[in-house]
Amino acid sequence: MPTYEYKCNACEHEFELFQSIKASSVRKCPECGKLKVKRLIGIGAGVIFKGSGFYQTDYRSDSYRKAAEKDKPATSEKKSEKKSESTKPTSKTKPAKKSD
Repeated sequence: MPTYEYKCNACEHEFELFQSIKASSVRKCPECGKLKVKRLIGIGAGVIFKGSGFYQTDYRSDSYRKAAEKDKPATSEKKSEKKSESTKPTSKTKPAKKSD
């Protein structure tokens, strides 16, 4: 339900009223009681996202995404280098003897 702004043309009283879209506009001023109230055109309200489905990172710029993609392969290459170093045989290891 939106908040509407009203102004009385008789006494210049301004007020806001939280009411349904379907409700008719107020005509009687709560201050002076005259039927001179007009609904003003409001500035509206900002969009409010509620729920767990909206994240700031969902709407990142293209430059951010490209930079993130550049970082991902670099970190995975370092991990694979460390794994390959640990699986390489050392120079001190002697090959196994074959038995005939």
